[in-house]
Amino acid sequence: MSHLELNSNSSPHAISIKNVSKVFGGVQALNNVSFEVEQGEVHCLAGENGCGKSTLIKIITGVYQPEKGVQMNFFGNSYKEISPNEARKLGIAVIWQDLALFPEMTVAENIAFDSLLGNKPRLISKKKIFEIAKQYLSQLNVDIDLGISLKKLPIAKRQIVAIARSLVNEAKVIFMDEPTSSLTQSETDTLLSIVKTLSLNNVSVVFVSHRLAEVIEIANRVTVIRDGKLVGVYDSEGMTQTKLIELMTGQEFNSSVMSSNKSQEPIVLEVKNLSKSKEYKNINLSIRKGEIVSLTGLIGSGRTELALSLFGRTAPDTGEIILNGKKLKLNSNRDAIKEGIGYVPEDRLSLGLVQPQPISGNLVLPILKIISKLNGLISFRKKEKIVSSFISELNVKIGHDDDPVSTFSGGTQQRIVLAKWLASNPKLLILDSPTVGVDVGARAGLFKIIKNLANQGLAILMISDEVQEVYFNSDRVIHMSKGEFINEYNPNDLKLTELESAIYG
Repeated sequence: MSHLELNSNSSPHAISIKNVSKVFGGVQALNNVSFEVEQGEVHCLAGENGCGKSTLIKIITGVYQPEKGVQMNFFGNSYKEISPNEARKLGIAVIWQDLALFPEMTVAENIAFDSLLGNKPRLISKKKIFEIAKQYLSQLNVDIDLGISLKKLPIAKRQIVAIARSLVNEAKVIFMDEPTSSLTQSETDTLLSIVKTLSLNNVSVVFVSHRLAEVIEIANRVTVIRDGKLVGVYDSEGMTQTKLIELMTGQEFNSSVMSSNKSQEPIVLEVKNLSKSKEYKNINLSIRKGEIVSLTGLIGSGRTELALSLFGRTAPDTGEIILNGKKLKLNSNRDAIKEGIGYVPEDRLSLGLVQPQPISGNLVLPILKIISKLNGLISFRKKEKIVSSFISELNVKIGHDDDPVSTFSGGTQQRIVLAKWLASNPKLLILDSPTVGVDVGARAGLFKIIKNLANQGLAILMISDEVQEVYFNSDRVIHMSKGEFINEYNPNDLKLTELESAIYG
């Protein structure tokens, strides 16, 4: 139950909270943080994973109660505390990454769901459901089939459904948690256009995103939190990605091009005229020892499909895959691993790691035969030696190597996946979207590791739709679209803006 203190409608702010602190079991999650959002403003809440962003949002929405001394003001009214139901009634909504929708229900039913809830059982008019859904989708200038099951929609349209549903509840402030992490550039553009429409209709939007270019493009202001403390509030005009990263991490980063010429090194991977119906065609590719080659382009361009064939998960229809001069016939990923190919998938949660298992168990999965004794039992001495070696080499920060991997941050999990494949001593390492779900500070450390691996002679194929990532961290960049290679670029020969224009133009 809330404790309303006073009413003062003179405040221009939708949300104004000061002196916010929160302690969990002796850990200071937030320390004297202030946060303000004006009505109709697009505001970014920025910071690394674990900095306190989610805790702050949950305090604003009544999920957590702050420590004493907080000053909370919502739409001109001051509160000592607030409940989730009251936050909802005030018009404060959160669209988390999982969207919290009903996949088996129709688009119309998902949008109108909350408005049709009541204390008494009653008949529900299908016509009324469609009218409500159509009304709020039209406010977003979007047309979606109202009768289709939600599970048949791509993630981009599901997000639009979630936004429309929040408007049914008369949302005045909408928090969006990593809304573009799984979207193509065109889908992202559509979402950003909707955000602008919301702002014009005096709905405030708080954007939480690791895609800093979007943050700078869409936000009026940026609030930066680091280690549970407020760093500052900044106008987005004049802000750069490099400056924002430095504010978020407290570190200075080298944003110079890292490309180097590997043309004199021996070829590790050679792909000739590789094609697979409806996925990719006429792929010709070579990667040399110590070289980082990146594939970029819009999601759906066939990049991952190509990688899966190189890893033996799917068979190409025609063409050749040659590794260190040997023509390969890959019937499974086990064949690829035996030949010296490692693959870090985009979805590390379900494909890259066994989440309930400890770090040690995950790390040795590809090398069970290597660490087994003649009787087939695992040698714990060999296992512990390999695990401790790679944890040290990749600077994996853990409590204990028997802790489940699900308890660690995205950056730490990605290092564990890397360690898992490095333990198999690969000749070629495929990295599919290695920074998805990894915050900006951890990304820099991750790319430092990748560069060091290349310097040791490992051939690396990296896939990313983050043009800035491939520009600064590749020796060569290949643009892929609709299953074909369009062009190849040397980052030394063009500006980042020119590469972005070529990819997205």
